[in-house]
Amino acid sequence: MYPHERSLVKRLANKPFALIGVNSDKDKDKLRSRIAEENITWRSFWNGPEGTQGPISMRWNVRGWPTIYVMDHEGVIRFKGPRGEKMDDAVNQLLEEMGVDVGEPRYSQPIAAATAREKAAAPPADGANRRRRLK
Repeated sequence: MYPHERSLVKRLANKPFALIGVNSDKDKDKLRSRIAEENITWRSFWNGPEGTQGPISMRWNVRGWPTIYVMDHEGVIRFKGPRGEKMDDAVNQLLEEMGVDVGEPRYSQPIAAATAREKAAAPPADGANRRRRLK
């Protein structure tokens, strides 16, 4: 995943885009080494010594790693779980909705916000987690 994330960060360097990571390594020193080894240049938060059971993953109802949320410019989760080309399509779609030229061929049609499998793994349907805004 890291090579794709690096390419996405590089491609969108001058666009209104931010990649944010949450790392579940229990040892913070090992995490620092891994960030350097993997050339992770984007903001990456440590989930605490509890690893996958840390406070960030608990609050966001993360049940598997990696979990990917693509949010719009208002902090609303619009896509859950896209990887590879689907992640590019999701990001491109949101940037284009803002009127930003992504400099790539446009995808053939808007992609669905979430597949049935992604919806089944989603946080509770009370709407609070689905439309969580960044503060």
